[in-house]
Amino acid sequence: MRTLLIVNPYSRNGRSGKLTRRAMNYLTSKGCSFDYAEVKEFDDAYKLSVKANREGIENIIAVGGDGTINKVLNGFYDEQGRRVSGSRFGVIHTGTSPDFCKSYGIPLGIEEAAAAVISESRREIPIGKIELKSSPGDSSAGNTSVRYFACCANIGLGAKLARAAGGGIRKYLGDAFGTFVSLAGILATYRGTGYEVNTENGNTTPEKVFNISVGITNYIASGLKVYRDPAIADNMFYMMTVAGINLSNAGAMLKKVYAGKPFTNTAYLHLDYTGYAEITTESANDEVEFDGDPAGHLPCRIEMAKEKLTLLTGRKGNDGAE
Repeated sequence: MRTLLIVNPYSRNGRSGKLTRRAMNYLTSKGCSFDYAEVKEFDDAYKLSVKANREGIENIIAVGGDGTINKVLNGFYDEQGRRVSGSRFGVIHTGTSPDFCKSYGIPLGIEEAAAAVISESRREIPIGKIELKSSPGDSSAGNTSVRYFACCANIGLGAKLARAAGGGIRKYLGDAFGTFVSLAGILATYRGTGYEVNTENGNTTPEKVFNISVGITNYIASGLKVYRDPAIADNMFYMMTVAGINLSNAGAMLKKVYAGKPFTNTAYLHLDYTGYAEITTESANDEVEFDGDPAGHLPCRIEMAKEKLTLLTGRKGNDGAE
């Protein structure tokens, strides 16, 4: 059985290379044969994943942070939302924000994560499919791209937050606190936007919206969490809308989105579930972010991929074959 490690040595401010060597030493000590390829540019992770899937490599492993994980994940799917191979996806996290790993119980320890790669324990996980514009103001068909995400897509201040938190502050303050400081700074100056939202629950035109999170797992980004009702089928997204934030409600909103516990819907924080979402705006605040990085622009359509992804977890009994 062939295994390929797709390695981003620049993750975690360059520490990823050293962590990767530890993982490789562990795999070698356990008699696991593998190949590896380092990314030189960020999009290389996607290209390498596409190539590996086409070649039918059985285990394709992302070694890096959430951005690298997302790029490798995208190589498993075609534009129609179907898997391009029967390959299995694994993760050895060497980045800053471990949202994907926390969502699916993948070990954060390097040796433990490497052990998961060779454990054969796996599960099938739902993946979000998003069609969006690559650049703003261009309605041509050639400007439309199809991408995939595992955790959460954000429309509104999500892209600004990803840039601010990823600009170096987390290096000094840590992932969660660095993101919190960045978020507080953005909230102080951000002005809400009007959107047109179409879901299976109907059409709405919310005003003064700060962010719309359309997600699969409990983790929105770097400590920001949402309570996902376990009774809701995994082919449904949660949609959490933050709107009308001011000095009187900002503290309560932040407390709720960091607690990750059930809350009563209010005018400033509302949670619902849907199988798809179409979102557009006339505003300049049209950026879309998912799985930790700005990714494109509205309008967008979000739905589930037609086929689930096979994830190596290292944990027995995780909703899948052993």
